[in-house]
Amino acid sequence: MSSAPVPPPAIPVTLITGFLGSGKTTLLNRILTEKHGKKIAVIENEYGEIGIDHDLVVQSDEEIFEMNNGCLCCTVRGDLIRVLGTLLKRKQKFDAVLIETTGLADPGPVIQTFFMDEEMRAQIRVDAVVTVVDAKHLLLHIDSSEECRKQVAFADIILLNKTDLVTPAEADEVERRIRLINRLAVIHRTQNAAIEIGKVIGVGAFDLDKALDVDPRLLPDEQAAFTWGGLWRLDAGEYALTLQAPEGARSQTVALFPNAHVSHKGLHIAERSAEEIFGKAAQTVSPGAALAPAEAPFRLLLDGEGDLTFPIKIADMGGYALFTELKPEATGLRLTQKGKLIPPSEGHGFGAGDDCGHDHGGHTHSHGTGHGEMHHEHEHGVSSVGIDLPGELKLEPFEKWIGELLKTKGGDLYRFKGIVALAGQDREFVFQGVHMLLDGRPGKPWADKPRRSRLVFIGKDLDRAALNAGVKACLV
Repeated sequence: MSSAPVPPPAIPVTLITGFLGSGKTTLLNRILTEKHGKKIAVIENEYGEIGIDHDLVVQSDEEIFEMNNGCLCCTVRGDLIRVLGTLLKRKQKFDAVLIETTGLADPGPVIQTFFMDEEMRAQIRVDAVVTVVDAKHLLLHIDSSEECRKQVAFADIILLNKTDLVTPAEADEVERRIRLINRLAVIHRTQNAAIEIGKVIGVGAFDLDKALDVDPRLLPDEQAAFTWGGLWRLDAGEYALTLQAPEGARSQTVALFPNAHVSHKGLHIAERSAEEIFGKAAQTVSPGAALAPAEAPFRLLLDGEGDLTFPIKIADMGGYALFTELKPEATGLRLTQKGKLIPPSEGHGFGAGDDCGHDHGGHTHSHGTGHGEMHHEHEHGVSSVGIDLPGELKLEPFEKWIGELLKTKGGDLYRFKGIVALAGQDREFVFQGVHMLLDGRPGKPWADKPRRSRLVFIGKDLDRAALNAGVKACLV
């Protein structure tokens, strides 16, 4: 009697994360140029309107998959699953997979991808979350950026990078702040992400229990009673909740209740209250009947065609939460006052639905493929400006312009990089920077390639018109 075939060992996946400009691509290049004898697939995700990171990665024998049409932690997770599925079907197997996320990615939803499909769970395992930290600039972002904190919190291994830019005492302070968030990660102090590859690949460091401590929603669970929740700051007065009956639905259960904290963290606090409220018996309400914040849910009857309106009376100014059984895009749900739309200050999806969330005119987007899936909103005000211009730039005006830009706007420039054509130079000029620090050097020969300049700026409150005008003024 023959025994069942032994399945091949699961392929280890190393997730390389870290805030903008921390040194992730430098670490990736070190791995790709090491003589480690492994066949590695690289999946690279880029946050920006134009992609140039693939040109900053060294040429190697490894296979590199680019994903620059969105952030891996939200809009392109379906693409990640498809790429991984393609890799698993190949006859030539990989020894390891590296995933480099964008500097604004929350690692949680990316990790969750590997636990949402039984077949994938059997063939791929998370080996380690490696977070690269910029010793010079971490303290500028750790308090204001949830992404930055999540990257540190999920880490199994932390590279405290760029230690040559700080004093030993400053490095100690950065490490102390890291330990306040993550006391278990192994920390290596590095310069230019120089580290033995065996300390970041094939280490088996991922701890699911620790990751669940960071975010209990990491693993899928059973269907929730609500699919969306939002927060508003409201003055006392009369409002209206308007929605339409989607095909096949005759009612919509909602919870409306006070919630003091109108913030991303406050939304998670409200979620726990909503779970308790949805567990109670619902009060049935017909269109036209008034609603008021309550500790019990409302079952809104959707009898009729067109807009169905439910008046709402708010007695006291403050923060309020609304959680809904159906997603707002399914019913056209909106909150208005005297006909004027009032978008939520915070909002995201919790339940089953399609991959794309809905922008309700507020500040956040939701993305989801099933309940239990984590959701993520990027830091408010952070955007990317991409510039792609044919022709050459004059060296002196370009140096003067970018120097003035860093001097006046460096605090808001989280990351900038570019490959530009300088007049009279036969090689590309490659520059990268973080805040007011800039590094530039000659790159590959232009040879017969058409000369053009591609630049990406990622930061807070960027002036697109001014950046475009500044670069164009340097054209020959």
